[in-house]
Amino acid sequence: MSIDIYWRIGMEGDHASLRTPRRYNRGNAGGYGPGNIAPAIRGGELDGYSYIDHAAAVAKASESAGFLGGLLPSFPVTEDPWAIASALARETTTYRFMVAFQPGFLHPVQAARMSASLQRATGGRLVYNIISGGGGPAQLWWGDKVAHDDRYARTSEFLDVLRGVWDGAPLDHDGRFFRTEGAALPPGLAGQPFPEVYFSGSSGAAVNAAGRHADYYLSWLEPYADLRAKFDGVRAHAEKLGRTPKFAVRIDIVARHTEEAAWAEIEKGWAFVDRDAANRAAQGDSVGAARIAGWVPETITGYRDLEVQPNVWCGFSLIRGGPAFGLVGSYEQVAERLDELVDLGVDAFILAGNPHLEEAYRVGEEVLPLLGRTTPAHRSAALATHTV
Repeated sequence: MSIDIYWRIGMEGDHASLRTPRRYNRGNAGGYGPGNIAPAIRGGELDGYSYIDHAAAVAKASESAGFLGGLLPSFPVTEDPWAIASALARETTTYRFMVAFQPGFLHPVQAARMSASLQRATGGRLVYNIISGGGGPAQLWWGDKVAHDDRYARTSEFLDVLRGVWDGAPLDHDGRFFRTEGAALPPGLAGQPFPEVYFSGSSGAAVNAAGRHADYYLSWLEPYADLRAKFDGVRAHAEKLGRTPKFAVRIDIVARHTEEAAWAEIEKGWAFVDRDAANRAAQGDSVGAARIAGWVPETITGYRDLEVQPNVWCGFSLIRGGPAFGLVGSYEQVAERLDELVDLGVDAFILAGNPHLEEAYRVGEEVLPLLGRTTPAHRSAALATHTV
């Protein structure tokens, strides 16, 4: 059995470690202040090393470290992942680019043309991370006031139209959100491999849409029993439609030679806890974010209070933006927790660590080779490879 493993590319910039979680000194997300290294101000002038150079370094590092590809997130604070994927494709060879985007802000015919063009140019290295938006201020930044369940209905119709025009047959469509008349891709673009679809969302509306469209149902990490229940719900709905989805999990990792060293990193980052910032980031109607909030206790006496099961820690969002849950432990422990997720039914991972560049090497060299070797003998045979 093989597992697809992606790495996250920090599109919003990056910081040196969890010990400096709110100081973005890699990339220009925080401007060109003193201490930035990508780009940097040297002698009063920019050094000519742009943030795209830094993103390319992360992509090349993770490709060489054994990752199948990279997730390119999309938020109001990031650059556009479609444009970045086009730039980074020339810097890599087989590396896949998982472009995150919200279908509401593109017409499906234009998205089909963009996607087919990128597939043709890269030899089929585009992957979709379909997100329908979490509501709140972040959604309003896009000018989107569509209600929660309607956003998933819009996403579903978007993917129906996109697939409808993909192979070149003219499509007439008069739907709730989109209309087309004779829409088709030109012969040179028609017939490209359709991108794999990673579909996110925890609500009933999301699960319904995922059942129809997802190749991989993508979730943030949660306590394993809750994750299993979520997967069971998606699987049951998809089976009614005659489909069999795969499952993927997005996970932050702090892995070191020893468990003590890994928790020491968390302890250093704990000085930067900002619950108010985490609460602001969670504003909106995202069911997934609400689920996460329910696992973080109101009273916290120390960082180990947030270890909900061995090596599974739900305090990351209190230190920096993003998912709450991640894995903390020795290389062997983190690999074992990943293997347990594979046993649970996970087919793909999107891993991340700060800084993205150095941690891509660390996780690729120290954790990935252990996968499939930590499981007890009665489990299935060791994973043959990291990627397909």
